[in-house]
Amino acid sequence: MTIKVLVPELGESVVEATVYEWLKNVGDYVNVGEALVTLETDKVDVEVGAEKNGVLKEIKVEAGTDVNVGDVLAVIDEEAEAAEAQESAGAEPVEAETAKAETAEPEAKKEAETAEAKQPEQSETDGRERVTPVAKRLAEDKGVDISKVTGTGSGGRVTKQDVEAYSEKQESQDAPKPDKQPEQDGKAPVKTADMQTVGAEKQAVPLPPKKQDGREERIRMSRRRRTIAARLVEAQQTAAILTTFNEIDMTAVMEMRKRRQDEFIKRHDVKLGFMSFFVKASIGALKAFPQVNAELDGDEIVLKHYYDIGMAIGAEEGLVVPVIRDADRLTFGEIELAIKDYVQKTQEGSLSLEDLRGGTFTITNGGVFGSLLSTPILNPPQVGILGLHKIEERPIALNGEVVIRPMMYVALSYDHRIVDGREAVQFLVRLKELIEEPEVLLLEG
Repeated sequence: MTIKVLVPELGESVVEATVYEWLKNVGDYVNVGEALVTLETDKVDVEVGAEKNGVLKEIKVEAGTDVNVGDVLAVIDEEAEAAEAQESAGAEPVEAETAKAETAEPEAKKEAETAEAKQPEQSETDGRERVTPVAKRLAEDKGVDISKVTGTGSGGRVTKQDVEAYSEKQESQDAPKPDKQPEQDGKAPVKTADMQTVGAEKQAVPLPPKKQDGREERIRMSRRRRTIAARLVEAQQTAAILTTFNEIDMTAVMEMRKRRQDEFIKRHDVKLGFMSFFVKASIGALKAFPQVNAELDGDEIVLKHYYDIGMAIGAEEGLVVPVIRDADRLTFGEIELAIKDYVQKTQEGSLSLEDLRGGTFTITNGGVFGSLLSTPILNPPQVGILGLHKIEERPIALNGEVVIRPMMYVALSYDHRIVDGREAVQFLVRLKELIEEPEVLLLEG
């Protein structure tokens, strides 16, 4: 009996994927749950496993092909035996292999003991991959032998930066040195290969100079990058996006962080950052102006009385927005721990579809990259996104005097079909009030 391997449900709003890599070949025997193929979606990579034991009889879709939920990826022959699979792949019968193994057992045992004696102590990365998924993929694309790369990540794991550094070092070592040729009459000689003939006299005319190696590089867009591009264009074309700005004096929050940092770390085992303040302040402003925490569904406005806050994080393969669920019910410590966990998962490429599902409002912090001012783009179907920027000391007028204060520009992009300018401006005013008086923010929870 044959079993079809189908593209599974990929999560909310995800209906398409790209076949990234086949982990098994035709003729391989597979067990239930064993990964057959990796699918690349706009959010995360998904491994599709075998639902039955059997032999991988046929692969229907090659790597690099786009597929939809429910499409047939491969066929498994449930009745085939492991021996048949090996024979179809050109391997020796199982009986012959067994006899050979029994004959070589004494020597293999001796070699294994020798190898075991030479092995170093197990590292703390045992039990998991010593290379992050993104680094593994990059190494395959660049043709880098991952076993030769020294890992600098947690527990010695190989990261994307390690692979890039190794690849650049190899390229610099392997780069050919230009051949020196004697010049004639002060001009560089023209090679025959760079000439073309014109007319009956076969007169030599120099061809346009060829582009030097390495000046251009073509990279296939990943599924995530293509989806990000499509969604951003869709947001621009379907929503009436406007942006309003304000500035916030960060003095009070910075002083509170300085006073409470040590105690906070002892209690929660994580630093008190700025993001938890802005998550809480955003929720306070969203409660005051619920239209910013809404969604447009046809001719209806869906007001959401829960607060799932998306945190935009710059990942190696494109922006991702993991969601902090019911953030209004979380403490400052729980929010900081959630953010720390998402950042770590993003770096390791281990975010799940559940981590990215939904969201009612998004916060993006360009300040970590040095951005002073920007206009963030909506994350559909959300109708509001808050942009944070770098803190910079600037002179401001305060109580009739000019003083130097740490100031931050904030931006709210909103869908004008639902949110009016008055509400957007007042949203930022309320946000400013809560950040500049963090005691009120703490009292309101």
